[in-house]
Amino acid sequence: MKLRLVFLALGLGMIAAAQPASIRANDALDGGNKIKHVLLISVDGLHALDVSNYVAARPGSAFAELSRHGITYSNARTPANSDSFPGLLALITGGSPISHSLFYDVSYDREIFDPSNTSCSGQPGNMMVFDETTDKYTGTPPVSLNVLDPSTLPNHLVNGQCVRLFPHEAVRANTIFEVVRASGGRTAWADKHPAYDIANGPSGHGVNDLFTPEITNNNGFDATVSVVCTVQNDQLKVQAILNEIHGLTHDGKPAHVPAVFGMNFQAVSVGQKLAKDNKDGSCASDTDPTINKQAGGYLDGAGTPSAVLSYGLRKTDDALWSMIKALKQQSLYDSTLIIVTAKHGQSPINPLKVNKPGHFADLVAALPDGGTDPAALTIANAAACSTGSCGFVVDDDVALIWLPDQTQTAAVATYLDANANALFIDEVLAGEELKLKFRDPLKNSRTPDIIVQPIYGTIYTGSSKKNAEHGGFSYGDTNVGLIVSNPAIDPQVVKSPVATSQVAPSILRVLGLETDTLDAVRKEGTVVLPFLFDGGAPGGN
Repeated sequence: MKLRLVFLALGLGMIAAAQPASIRANDALDGGNKIKHVLLISVDGLHALDVSNYVAARPGSAFAELSRHGITYSNARTPANSDSFPGLLALITGGSPISHSLFYDVSYDREIFDPSNTSCSGQPGNMMVFDETTDKYTGTPPVSLNVLDPSTLPNHLVNGQCVRLFPHEAVRANTIFEVVRASGGRTAWADKHPAYDIANGPSGHGVNDLFTPEITNNNGFDATVSVVCTVQNDQLKVQAILNEIHGLTHDGKPAHVPAVFGMNFQAVSVGQKLAKDNKDGSCASDTDPTINKQAGGYLDGAGTPSAVLSYGLRKTDDALWSMIKALKQQSLYDSTLIIVTAKHGQSPINPLKVNKPGHFADLVAALPDGGTDPAALTIANAAACSTGSCGFVVDDDVALIWLPDQTQTAAVATYLDANANALFIDEVLAGEELKLKFRDPLKNSRTPDIIVQPIYGTIYTGSSKKNAEHGGFSYGDTNVGLIVSNPAIDPQVVKSPVATSQVAPSILRVLGLETDTLDAVRKEGTVVLPFLFDGGAPGGN
């Protein structure tokens, strides 16, 4: 029987010989190898249901291979709102916005200034934008150079000096990459925008080899119009991983195999969202009639994928197989822990639940008293604010609201509750209820004043491009796939609730590093994943 990876406390060495399930992390695993590398993969949008369905239907798949040698956590959830930024930061900091303080890639900070305000003059407070618009571009139509353009970044005061706020500086908790690099290990990460500089952590130097090929050129070609072109963009990052497995940098220069490395896949997320693949015909490679101009997403509430989504799942699985084969060829498979999970899910799964009534602020404005009620006007003013300390509203299948006048929070929340049916609202978080989950917005410059969770299936958009979205707190958004795999791990399914933030301390522990070197672990009390380091048995199938 293969040994299950567990952690042995100091002083229990003699007992270890009599306890097959008691092996110290980073000690012998099924033949004497040590865990020297962790490959962390985020298949953005991947639900636990997707993993279960795919493994059952395709026993020869990479997902099935990993699950045969791993622990599948079928009840894993993101710890907070499910946007890509907090989703990634959960995996690499071990925390939520409570510690890392980022809610969205486009959000608001009451202490920063507009990119054009290079003297940091006047009242602070401005949008904090870290998306494809912050790239440096060239040509017509513009093509990203895959680096940040500092002139697009907000400004903030540091020791009385007005300087640019880079994405990594906005992160208020350190990352696994910083901890591993400080211990002498090499690190690498690949993601979809240069703004994923956030992976570097507050030091700005956590990732030795950061690769960020832009997937969505601002006012230029957008690979996410089609799952085919998205797969091509994913493949750039896959090749980076394969190079790193062979002891090279992402672009083929001599290096060492990273101790921690990984990437995100977008094909599944795009396959879930597209209302019509290649709708504008801009993906020249999209010629398969079973996919081209067809609807993405799911066919039913049981998670049966459309042809478009099936393509994204299959190509992602093929890429995972290529990584597994490369690890085996390099004799690294036994010494590598592979973690496949997701920054976020996607909702709704059931296509009959889709409701796209329009943007949240527009719905408020359309109410009978939307043009006269002070609370409605406050929301309208925040939504219309493009720069300066006048608040902000961002929405998709959630709405985050930063008010220009925080004394109006209670009144605005009461107004929204009173109009919940017309606005498709399930829950309004504000005041004391919001503070139960996040830091006080009166004391924290990033926390929204109000968070609106809509009725499941509602996406605050009028867009005809997508039929699913992420960002909120619903089960579809937050329940994600999670497999932790190594040849020495006995297969099992753990149904106990876990959070994706538990991945970060688990990575450090398996590498023999202290988990409490992570700020978020100390602040939020994040623990390692259950059954990975102990000999306990989960509650059965």
